[in-house]
Amino acid sequence: MKNILVANPKGGSGKTTIATNLAGYFAAQNHRVILSDLDRQQSATGWLERRPKAFPTILGLPSKAKSTAKAEWTIFDSPGGFRDEKLSDAVKQADCILVPVQPSAFDIGATQDFLDLLNEEKAVRKNKTFVALVGMRVNYRTNAAAKLAEYMEQTNLPVLTYLRNAQVYVTAAEQGLSIFEMRPSLVTQDVEQWAPMIDWILETTQ
Repeated sequence: MKNILVANPKGGSGKTTIATNLAGYFAAQNHRVILSDLDRQQSATGWLERRPKAFPTILGLPSKAKSTAKAEWTIFDSPGGFRDEKLSDAVKQADCILVPVQPSAFDIGATQDFLDLLNEEKAVRKNKTFVALVGMRVNYRTNAAAKLAEYMEQTNLPVLTYLRNAQVYVTAAEQGLSIFEMRPSLVTQDVEQWAPMIDWILETTQ
């Protein structure tokens, strides 16, 4: 079983967007998937509850529960303010960590503090758990987007992709779907933006 942790202590950074869409992607590939919702707000759990029965099943796992089910992929949607022992335990379990970052000074500052914490984790230092960045809700040709790209490049971590600020993500969340399960003509550009992230996950979890 492969474990993906989606984490950033800044609330609203896009963690649930990444977690739910990854779960939907792997489920659509006929993989057995668990979506573990560690956040008290239970947004990922709500997404699962809205998910149409006609689509591939994704097993839900509330924050305080332990699963006895077997899955090929477990995706952890972490809460804001994630740190200390809970963070350390999650890092130890994870094969890879995706850190979503939005183009704002507040998000960049919170992310840098979080990356400093991750770099202190033994699993990260010894390259047992791999960390990468994902730009979220990016509007190209803006100064904020340029500053985000400059910051992310300076971290010396893999910068996997930049996801645009698009209505399709809102629609998918409302319907309990991932963008990979929507009409292709609506999400062509978005699916292309996800490809480097998925390729990196597959490479690092081999």
